[in-house]
Amino acid sequence: MLSFYHLHTDDRIDVIYRIGDRYQKSALQRLNYFFRDFRTGDVIGMDPRLLDLLYDLKVALGDPDARYHVLSAYRSPETNTMLRRRSRGVAKNSLHLKGKAMDIRFPDLSTRYLRDTAIELSRGGVGYYPRSNFVHVDTGAVRQWRA
Repeated sequence: MLSFYHLHTDDRIDVIYRIGDRYQKSALQRLNYFFRDFRTGDVIGMDPRLLDLLYDLKVALGDPDARYHVLSAYRSPETNTMLRRRSRGVAKNSLHLKGKAMDIRFPDLSTRYLRDTAIELSRGGVGYYPRSNFVHVDTGAVRQWRA
């Protein structure tokens, strides 16, 4: 099971997105809507491998029942362009545009520990944003950075 709280919409969701090797279509549809671009309402199909990464990360952290706090998931091109104008830290071809990235934290866990555990999984990109108190994870190439 995965549990999320979206900091911008105040939405919560608890969902079993996969049973064995089978992704649950209705659960994925609910998650796609949950992870929508909260500024525009646009929805995209999120990468199920990102969900697998998030599940495995919770297990590696030792708390499979923990609820992720989500700062950003899917971003529409319009939102990404707007954010790029405001910050140098937003990539032009961000994996958020493809539903392959998420910015997360847990309320009772240091983002440093979250980052270190995500890096140990070696399953994609991991960005550490200590001043903003979140970790970026994605299903792209294995790499890491600090902003």
